[in-house]
Amino acid sequence: MSAPPGLTLRGALRAGGRALTPPLEIAFPAGAWSCLLGPSGVGKSTLLRVIAGLDDQPGQARIAASDGAPAAPRAALMAQEAALLPWLDLRGNVELGPRLRGVPPPPGRADSLLAAVGMAGMARRRPRGLSGGQRQRVALARLLMEERPIALLDEPFSALDAGLRARMQELAARLLAGRTVIMVTHDAAEAARMADRIILLGAEGARTLAPPPGRPPRPLDDPGALRAQAALLHAMRAMAA
Repeated sequence: MSAPPGLTLRGALRAGGRALTPPLEIAFPAGAWSCLLGPSGVGKSTLLRVIAGLDDQPGQARIAASDGAPAAPRAALMAQEAALLPWLDLRGNVELGPRLRGVPPPPGRADSLLAAVGMAGMARRRPRGLSGGQRQRVALARLLMEERPIALLDEPFSALDAGLRARMQELAARLLAGRTVIMVTHDAAEAARMADRIILLGAEGARTLAPPPGRPPRPLDDPGALRAQAALLHAMRAMAA
């Protein structure tokens, strides 16, 4: 995997022919975990799709990488819904990207990734009957299979209960260490725990907030993270007012 670049978004985000934001300039540091929060419908998912090259916005939002190379081919996206294909077993779902590109997946790689996310010995199972947490683990393994230096996470843990969500946060932080990660979340506690950079996106623009001290993932009862969570909630409430 190549070294992760920093990313800069410049321009307004649009959807359905209408502007979601004014012109923006948002920096996402290289090799860091950035959390993006804001009201629904303001363009958070659109921003991820622009970075991934799935949403072309002529004359509007553009992504520049710090090394000058295109960002989209180096980005992998994990959507809020796991979107596992029911006719494939878990190994086939993890290997989906390489197979769609006509590239043979490395032998044993999918099984080792499934083991890394706590799904050892389940490669031949089908998605039917998996719990929400298990499906998200498979989706994380599929993202890791891509070995891209840019990881885009769109509310990946929002459907999980609190305990499993905390464990998945820790797992993702460990397995995505060293990559440029951008995660959309509505959860102030999650952002305070996970972020190296916190960005609030609203109809009036973007605002960067300082993260708590310490390296993510911070302990659930970390005083700095709890203070940051409270400050984020106040800022989000003011933005929605």
